Formats: sequence, structure tokens, C-alpha cells
Amino acid sequence: MQEYYYELVVKVSSHLPLFSDFLSDTVPVGFEETDDGFIIRSEDSLETIEWGLIQYQEALQKALNETIELECTHTKQKNSDWVAEYQNSIQPLAIDRFYIHPTWNEPSDSLINIAIDPALAFGTGHHPTTASSLRAISEYTKSGSTLIDVGCGSGILSIAAMKLGAIVDACDTDVVSVDNSIVNAELNDVKFHNIWEGSCSITDKKYDMVVANIVADVLTFIAKELKSALKDTGILVLSGILDKYETKVLSFYKDCELIERIPQDEWVTLILKLK
Repeated sequence: MQEYYYELVVKVSSHLPLFSDFLSDTVPVGFEETDDGFIIRSEDSLETIEWGLIQYQEALQKALNETIELECTHTKQKNSDWVAEYQNSIQPLAIDRFYIHPTWNEPSDSLINIAIDPALAFGTGHHPTTASSLRAISEYTKSGSTLIDVGCGSGILSIAAMKLGAIVDACDTDVVSVDNSIVNAELNDVKFHNIWEGSCSITDKKYDMVVANIVADVLTFIAKELKSALKDTGILVLSGILDKYETKVLSFYKDCELIERIPQDEWVTLILKLK
């Protein structure tokens, strides 16, 4: 172990999942997710990563035509066992019927256990969008039903559905997320029916439930694809939506009926079905 390591504390005002995807593609080590950003630690300097984040922020602002505030603090720290400190900071979480825990914590005796270690892909249950999506899956998933998890990330939502007896397909445009989902499924003794890198438009199957925990803008872009994957009597779960964008997202799903909205903090998950 070297005497020093570098720490980059990143704070962003919006679009955390998009920045998480960017870091997943560019950072060769794991990073810690916080409420308003990320902490990256490495024994190598992180100046290149900081520069890349600034470039990505500028590109994203142009693409979305909105202001995104980014703050990066790059410091050199005395080395200690920060990995152990970080592990101690990640606490298990009970969400409805599920108990989300890292592998270094004991499982629950009474709830459905999902073992997920914080890693490159987004989704450990601690973020409000993941938590509310898990509540939706707990309520609406039926044993033997078919489900597709669009933008599967860590695979946590797929794993939850499979543990309830669903037959699950999943996809993500990020190969790191696909690989991580497969690893996490194996860790939890469940198996995807099918999983691929790419969008849900690749399949022509119809599902009892379509789950997409992404971001509001993407949910508007792929609205037609998500609805096309849904059976006439199916349930559509949309998450990753800041409440201020809820009306905008719903405007792309006017042919759907809103069954339930699950708010948490400034985020909302929407449960829809076709009219």
C-alpha cells in the first residue's frame, strides 16, 4: 500500500444517473455514490477524470439545453484502510419484502435477501429511485409473470423480480452494467431468462411488466419502445424521475392510465397501464 492516495469528491446539481454511467465507462476503479454526487479514490492522480467530468458536463448541458452545476475537489490523502471504513458506512436496507445488504453483512431471517455490493453500476437500493422501484416490484410482480428491466444497471430490480418468481429479461446500453447484473444474479442464485447490451427494441416480445429506472429525458425518448414491449394488460413502471419533470414524462404516455405514483424525496416512480 502506498503512503498516499488521491480522492476526487464530485458534486452535481442534476442527472446523477447520467454522470454515474459516464464514470462507469471511464473510471478503472469503483466509486462511492453520495446523495449529490460521487467520491472516487485511487493511488493514481485523478486529474484526467476531473477533466473528463468537466468536458462531459459541458456536452450534457448543450445536449439538454440546461445548466448543470459541477463541483470537483481533488485532494491527496494519507493512506489508511478507507476500504474498510467505506464498507462500514454501507448499511443494509429493508424495503417492503426485500432486505438489501452487501455481502459482508449477515442476511435477514425474515425478508427476501438481495446481496448487492456497491460497484460500478448504479443501483444498490439506497437511492430513492431504486427504493421506490423495489416497492413497485414488491406490489405488482406475480410469480410466473414476464418482466423486462430496461436499463438494468446493477440488476437489483431484476433480481428482486426473479426472487418473486418472475421470468426476467433485461438490457442496458452499458456493457459494464450487463456484466455486473449477471454477476449479481449469480451471487443471489437467480438467472436471467435473457440479458443483452442494447435497447428493448431488440426484442419483439410482450411482457406482463416493463420496468425502466433511468432518467426523465430518456423515458420520453424511448416511450414508444417501452409501450410496445408491454402486453395490453401489462404494468409499466417508470422511475428515475425528478418530480418537477413528472408532467413532462406523462405527456409522452397519454395513451396510458396512471395507476399509482410513489414519491420519495424529490423523486417519483409512476405505475401505468395501457388504456
